[in-house]
Amino acid sequence: MKKIIITGGAGFIGSHVVRRFVTNYPDYTIINLDKLTYAGNLANLKDIEDEPNYKFVKGDIVDLAFVNKLFADEQPDAVIHLAAESHVDRSITNPLEFVMTNVVGTVNLLNAARDTWKGNYDSKRFYHVSTDEVYGTLGEEGMFTEETAYDPHSPYSASKASSDHFVRAYYDTYGLNTVISNCSNNYGSFHFPEKLIPLAIHNIQQNKPVPVYGKGENIRDWLWVEDHARAIDVIFHKAATGTTYNIGGHNEWKNIDLIKTLCSIMDSKLGRAEGESAKLITFVTDRAGHDLRYAIDATKLKDELGWVPSITFEVGLEKTVEWYLQNEEWLTDVTSGHYQQYYAEQYSDR
Repeated sequence: MKKIIITGGAGFIGSHVVRRFVTNYPDYTIINLDKLTYAGNLANLKDIEDEPNYKFVKGDIVDLAFVNKLFADEQPDAVIHLAAESHVDRSITNPLEFVMTNVVGTVNLLNAARDTWKGNYDSKRFYHVSTDEVYGTLGEEGMFTEETAYDPHSPYSASKASSDHFVRAYYDTYGLNTVISNCSNNYGSFHFPEKLIPLAIHNIQQNKPVPVYGKGENIRDWLWVEDHARAIDVIFHKAATGTTYNIGGHNEWKNIDLIKTLCSIMDSKLGRAEGESAKLITFVTDRAGHDLRYAIDATKLKDELGWVPSITFEVGLEKTVEWYLQNEEWLTDVTSGHYQQYYAEQYSDR
């Protein structure tokens, strides 16, 4: 039986990964390690919280003593590391917080894995989940590949680039069985509503302004979160040690076109006249260091491991809108801050 620690498992992407592994691999024991910061919400996992192969542990990966004790107690066979501070705007305001969690926290986990596995790495695995933002920005042409040089432009992307380098260094220096993936922007259910798509859905529903940076010309490649979880599953089980894979949705969209499409879907779902929601679009001062364009070339993942996205962006976006409209209680709990008490007291002393 494999025992896997999934860090950041109460977050947006992490909760989808936890659910997939708990559901698809009943012979695995899945330990969800999460600090339950503002981005962590155990309500994301209500449907599997009582499964016999699932366990939640509240803790901070920056706390070295805690991390070492957890590894000593649990003796995990693998780590899937998603825990991270991930909001670019927050990184501009408080870069050190991102350094601590994304860099120091990652090194703490690497050290704990190295010391626990004691050189017996063949049957172990440390999987680090990263971002395409480490590559910097693109012009009108080209795509990020696994060979693209790192060129981070924000404190967030710089912290993730640093953690990527540490993971590779532990493979090169100690022989640790590591893999890395760098993904494009995710969207889907349980997405914290500070991010573009859920924020827009919520604001449109509430008839509030929908903020768009600059002129909305920035381009992103969007990946449905359930496809990302499936890619993580494939890479975890099939990738050779020391390898890196880019994960992308093959869905490049200008922010303004995305928002206009979202407004059209919301008009239809809410019974509004076509164009009514688009009136809420409000252009705001552009973000500092805002990269123009990201685009992922996921050919290596397709050719070597057989993964491709399962749905188009238009279909995924409609599924996402439907989920938020059908789960207003979840959204209300998050936007009101009530979710921060959800189960937190239950786990406060664990």
